[in-house]
Amino acid sequence: MKATVYEGNKTFSVIEKKIAPPAKGEVRIKVAYSGVCGTDVHIYHGMMDKRVSIPLTIGHEMSGTIDAIGEGVSKFSIGDKVVVRPLDDRGVKPSDKGFNHICEDLKFIGIDSPGSMQQYWNVPAFTLHKLKEETSLKLAALTEPLAVAVHDVRLSKLQASETAVVLGGGPIGLLVALVAKETGANIIVSEVNENRITKAKELGLNAVNPTKIDLIDYVKKQTEGRNADVVFEVAGVQAALNVMTEIAGIRGRILMVAIHGQKKEIDLFKFFWKELKLIGARVYEKEDYERAIALVTANTLPFEQMITDVQPLTNIQQVFENIDNNPDGMKTLMDCQR
Repeated sequence: MKATVYEGNKTFSVIEKKIAPPAKGEVRIKVAYSGVCGTDVHIYHGMMDKRVSIPLTIGHEMSGTIDAIGEGVSKFSIGDKVVVRPLDDRGVKPSDKGFNHICEDLKFIGIDSPGSMQQYWNVPAFTLHKLKEETSLKLAALTEPLAVAVHDVRLSKLQASETAVVLGGGPIGLLVALVAKETGANIIVSEVNENRITKAKELGLNAVNPTKIDLIDYVKKQTEGRNADVVFEVAGVQAALNVMTEIAGIRGRILMVAIHGQKKEIDLFKFFWKELKLIGARVYEKEDYERAIALVTANTLPFEQMITDVQPLTNIQQVFENIDNNPDGMKTLMDCQR
């Protein structure tokens, strides 16, 4: 079978390896599609070389069908369509308080262990979520990032009568906006990239460029002075941190979706003055995955438009180079059987 390997120094290779039987408690998946996410791009840039065991097959956004079943695995059958929730929480401890998805010793499959950018992939059966037969495997490859968005919106407790501002119109930001819009709330997307603004509008979202308008004034006018009930910080830049406390209204909730590797400056006075809440949001829980699967299966949201490129697995080096050269794209999928 073909498998891709990250070798460091912005280099991937495609190798031939034997198809391994699944171990006890595992299944073998014939991978249909594997999506490229921001974390994969960070790995490609060498930003996670201290964590990743080089050489490594990466990837965690995927869909496929069960090809073989290991000893002790029930509830699944060969031919089942599945996705993997790539969280290995076998190191959970009582001190984690039952929040296994963010337990102290959590291992992320596809980063801390081999991932989905290969033709066949052996994974623990407890990570699987079964899909309905009618679910598109192509769209199902969006389940993992969509579950992130579902988790974020669920934690925000966004209501239909409220206004939410999404700071950042990349793939996660637009998925957050789509899920948030489904609640019936008024959604505003703030994004500086004009091509991504165009994409957001194509998805039926209200999107503005904060370098061309006064976002604080715009939000105030859109809400008759009440400002945002919820702000999703997805951009991960200081400018977003500066504005998030300005556009949040009294007792507004700010969801920290972006990852900030270094300490940043935040206006804490605004938290005192307006009784704001800052909520951390990391990955997803089982219920978020099931909700994401239900959304993909129903396919009433414009998920197909989120997929901007599909490439054969053998083109992996070119795929990452193209993402570097075209930061406007949304979601690239690897066709793992090509």
